[in-house]
Amino acid sequence: MLSIKMIGRHAMSSLAGKQGPRYRHTADDGAPYETIAVEKLTPIIGAEISGVDIGRLVEGDSRSNRQMDEIHRALAENLVIFFRDQHITPKQHLAFGRKFGELHFHPAAPHEDEDPALMKIYADKDSPRANGEGWHSDVSCDLEPPMGSILYIKQCPPRGGDTLFANMYAAYDALSDRMKAYLDGLSALHDGEPIYRGLYANYGVADRPSYPHAEHPVVRTHPVTGRKALYVNRGFTRHINGIPRDESDAMLAYLYLHAENPLFQCRFRWTENAIAFWDNRCTQHRAMWDYWPHTRSGTRVTVKGERPV
Repeated sequence: MLSIKMIGRHAMSSLAGKQGPRYRHTADDGAPYETIAVEKLTPIIGAEISGVDIGRLVEGDSRSNRQMDEIHRALAENLVIFFRDQHITPKQHLAFGRKFGELHFHPAAPHEDEDPALMKIYADKDSPRANGEGWHSDVSCDLEPPMGSILYIKQCPPRGGDTLFANMYAAYDALSDRMKAYLDGLSALHDGEPIYRGLYANYGVADRPSYPHAEHPVVRTHPVTGRKALYVNRGFTRHINGIPRDESDAMLAYLYLHAENPLFQCRFRWTENAIAFWDNRCTQHRAMWDYWPHTRSGTRVTVKGERPV
């Protein structure tokens, strides 16, 4: 039986060989942008957006409408987009999120007094851990997981505290045809209890009678792009349905390591007053907790999504 170490080595090495990498990204820049500037972080995932003032954008005018259309497009093409030097109020942060849909309330995390949809992000020298330090897709344990998340960091450490993002289209595309055939049609249980009972125990959620859980396809189809994406993550996925538990454990171990291959990733170095907006339907992410004893703080707005299919 393959050990986890052997599985991991295979996951990291099997994308390349004498014929080159199995996953080949083909760039398609499409039509030029007219109201924003888009600078890709990598060919695979991520782009920095400039020429946008989010505070003015949410006030709404004809140019704002055109910019919103192009921001939608940039998100679809790059999966996660970043805006630097944005000085927005909590009200403007919420308004920007509502431009993309109804807002999602986190089932466990603390929130600001202004609105329960405004989630607090905070870690300092007294924090035992930081939010989101393991690979995950936000609240995938919900029956209708969030479409996207918009994180605004107001205070960041001088070094560290980066966030990594991974492209789950690319992770799926890089699988062999036989593996794709095996996974297509399978579902998995996503359960929030293990992480919420522990991570958010200090916020009064440890003694809840129930926690969100749902079954989702292992491979989901994006409702906008129509592309298939791998949809299992370490944070919330517990087991694959319909197969023996040891087979599920081995398969999930392989898929997690495969999805976390650096080939599929970008890494964002935060600066104060920067914003990251990612599509939870086709990405995973993790925050680095490497900046103790410094402080990292901000707020997050999350946009409701649909049931994965």
